[in-house]
Amino acid sequence: MIGTPPAPALDRHQGPPRPLAQLPQAQLAGLAGVMTDIDDTLTRDGAIEPAALQALHDLAAAGVPVLAITGRPLGWSEPFARAWPLAAIVAENGAVALIRDGQRVLTEYAQDAPTRAANTLRLRQVAARLLREVPGATLARDSAGRVTDIAIDHSEFASLPPAAIAQVLALMREEGMTATVSSIHVNGWFGSHSKWSAACWMTRRLFGRELHEEIDRWVYVGDSTNDQPMFERFALAVGVANLRRFAAELTVWPAYITQAERGEGFAEVARVLLAAR
Repeated sequence: MIGTPPAPALDRHQGPPRPLAQLPQAQLAGLAGVMTDIDDTLTRDGAIEPAALQALHDLAAAGVPVLAITGRPLGWSEPFARAWPLAAIVAENGAVALIRDGQRVLTEYAQDAPTRAANTLRLRQVAARLLREVPGATLARDSAGRVTDIAIDHSEFASLPPAAIAQVLALMREEGMTATVSSIHVNGWFGSHSKWSAACWMTRRLFGRELHEEIDRWVYVGDSTNDQPMFERFALAVGVANLRRFAAELTVWPAYITQAERGEGFAEVARVLLAAR
């Protein structure tokens, strides 16, 4: 089980982001590593972009650890945890970690087994209610690989209008779930874990340090509204350019934004970080 992590001051970034080229290289002194979303930050249409994969290799070669935190399920994430040069992937919005250990990948959970078992039936019941009550709602195609949450597709293989997305969120929260909207899915789960708790968990688990004590030495890269809790905590928060798609829905922007979208934008971030070393 993970504890509730302390949080640094919030609301760092209220105004529009600055171009990434304006990030002072002095701010990158002592860089500890990179944390990143996956969908539409590293990938396009579900596949990692070549520029992003090369950027991950370049960062690894330079000794810069990269941790990916995603709403995607455990089953979807497992092959990428083995294939990509990452220190870890935390899947299902902080619920389960896939940690690289030499040639092995270890699986660890934020919740204990009895808690996960108790939640399984509740997840099925909420999923059935959503499909019954929200017109057009469909479970994400990656649902078979999920162990701690449910996901409703709104932009990957199906399309839901804003009113239906709002209805899904409202029903999930009415059922006592934590719920967020990514660039492709509406995710809901039982528990207090989040992308932020995952970041704190992995910093402690992998490096034996507390993230809140060194948060200004970490870069966070994201692309969607569900990255806002990270944007507001990281001084070195960066959005890839396709984040502008959500401009009308954002209340917190990252400090910086790339020129390029998706994986090309992540590669842009990597080049800036590596140039400062």
